[in-house]
Amino acid sequence: MSGNIYISILSAFLVSYLIRVLPLTLIRKPITNRFLKSFLFYVPYVTLAVMTFPAIIQATQSPVAGIAALIIGITASYFGASLFPVACISCAVVFIFELFLV
Repeated sequence: MSGNIYISILSAFLVSYLIRVLPLTLIRKPITNRFLKSFLFYVPYVTLAVMTFPAIIQATQSPVAGIAALIIGITASYFGASLFPVACISCAVVFIFELFLV
């Protein structure tokens, strides 16, 4: 039983280490491909969006409140509101929706 734990930890270490080290050792020249550069530029934003948007909808008691807060928050930020007002508006929308709908 304990041998399996060490094998699991070692394999997780190797996979994590190789993912970080291989690009550094294999790619020595600057990347000149425009498609690859733009792909690598947007990877952090896509990763953040993939983790954030489902959490916004599932964090509320009803998905309708989360979707409404998401739409109104995007609209408020589109019209120039900064992060704190958008967060306050979205929280108020969720509170009002859950107060009257649930």
